[in-house]
Amino acid sequence: MSTTVAQALVEKFPGDVEPAPAFRDEEAFVVRKARLLEVCRFLFAFPGSAFELLEDICGVDYPGREKRFEVVYHLYSLQAGRRVRLKVPLEESDPTVSSVIGIWKAADWFEREAFDQFGIRFEGHPNLRRILNHEEFVGHPLRKDYPIQKRQPLSKPTNFGWEERATASRAKPSRS
Repeated sequence: MSTTVAQALVEKFPGDVEPAPAFRDEEAFVVRKARLLEVCRFLFAFPGSAFELLEDICGVDYPGREKRFEVVYHLYSLQAGRRVRLKVPLEESDPTVSSVIGIWKAADWFEREAFDQFGIRFEGHPNLRRILNHEEFVGHPLRKDYPIQKRQPLSKPTNFGWEERATASRAKPSRS
């Protein structure tokens, strides 16, 4: 990554953005959760290296740490052909961070997955609900303390609305 981006981040957000160890020449930064949206907007519009592509958001569970969870954002600059990772540490007692869906629409399902699998809440998300597990599922299966042998039967069928949509589409008259 251009040191210009790294320098600009650290200078613009002193004390709120700290460099983290780079991996494969991809720089990473630890971002204080209160400043996440500002940092993301800054990177999205950075001149000459706009990080317009959100590749992924994932949760990470570190049970031994004071801040047990991390939300990791993988960003890519199409202009510069570079990646950057943002890591936002969260306390177990309040695993909540602002949604970035207003910056990158791709955040929608990524945030829902982190919510479903880790229990991380994204403030401002318009549809934060389970995406991989059924609605009756109890717990968050990618947390390190989740009992892997636990079985959770599905007691009622899940209605995704597919039947209604299929019936409605067949009922529409065709134009000849």
